Amino acid sequence: MRYINNLSEELEVFKALGSEVRISILNLLLERGKMSMNELAEQLDITNGAMTNHIRKLESADLIRVTSDPNVHGNLKLCEPHLDKILFILNRGIQYNNEYKSYLRAGQYSSYEVYPTCGISTTSSVIGEVDDARYFAHQKHFEADILWFSRGYVEYQIPSIIPYHNKIDQISISAELSSEAPGSNENWPSDIHFYLNNTFIGVWTSPGDYADVQGLFTPDWWFANWNQYGLLKTLTINRNGVFMDNERLSNVSIDQLHLDYRDKLFFRMEVPDSAKHIGGLTVFGRGFGNYNQDIEFRIQYSPLPNVLPEMR
Repeated sequence: MRYINNLSEELEVFKALGSEVRISILNLLLERGKMSMNELAEQLDITNGAMTNHIRKLESADLIRVTSDPNVHGNLKLCEPHLDKILFILNRGIQYNNEYKSYLRAGQYSSYEVYPTCGISTTSSVIGEVDDARYFAHQKHFEADILWFSRGYVEYQIPSIIPYHNKIDQISISAELSSEAPGSNENWPSDIHFYLNNTFIGVWTSPGDYADVQGLFTPDWWFANWNQYGLLKTLTINRNGVFMDNERLSNVSIDQLHLDYRDKLFFRMEVPDSAKHIGGLTVFGRGFGNYNQDIEFRIQYSPLPNVLPEMR
C-alpha cells in the first residue's frame, strides 16, 4: 500500500502509469505474481530491449521489484508486484495561519465508561479479551489504534497549546467512525452524541458497522467479520454553530463556551442509554480502516481583545 497526499512528489508514479504497455505488465504481474522479463516480452509481443525500458520505469517508481533467480544459470530477471494498492488523498483541507494541530490515538482517552460488545486493539494484537470492559483500563490502552463498544462513552483531552493571550475561534475534529454491531451489519444505525467540556454540541447517526470488504489499512490478521472500516467525518464548532461535514448539528457556538489559552478541552463521544438508536461506536486510528489517520484536532485562534501588543 502506498499512501499519497502530495501529488507533486509522486511524479515518477504517474509517469510509470502513463503507458498502456506498463499497465499491461502490472496487470500480468498482479494476476500471476511473478514472471521473468522474457516471459513478459513474449506475452506482450515486444522486444526484450523495449521490455527492459518499461521495467526500469516501473521499478524506479517502486511499483515492482526485480530480482535474479539463484536457481538458474545466467542472468534471469524475475519481476513481481511491489504494491497492491495506491490511495490518493486529493482534499488536503484548508490551511490557517493561526492554527494548532494535533493527533491522538484511539486509545489515548482520558476517561471512559463502556459496555459489551467492546474491545481495544493495537495493529498487532487485541489488548486482553474482547467484551471485557476492564481492559479499557489496561496500561497498554494508550497504544490502541482501534476501539469499539455497544454503549457508553470515551473522552479525550484535546491538546491545546496555543499562544498566550489568544482565544479559540474554531475547533475541528476529524476521525474515522462507525457503529458497533455484534459481528458486523452495514444497516446498524447508532446515535453518537458529542460533548465539548460537558456541553452537548450535537448528535450524528452512524449508518452501520462495515465489514463487506477489508479496510484498506486493516491488518491481514484481523477477523473478516469484525469492524473493517468506517466513515471519515469532520466535526466543527465555530461562531456559526456545530457542523458534521457540511450538515448543521446544532446552534451551539464557540462563543458560548468562552474558550481561550487557559482552558483545558475535553471532547466526548457517547452512545447513551437514552438514544433512539443504540448501535455502538467504533473509532478507527492509524493502521485500521480506510484513512490511516489518528483522531485529528485543529484549533484556530486569534488574539484576545483589549490585550496590549507587547503582551501577545
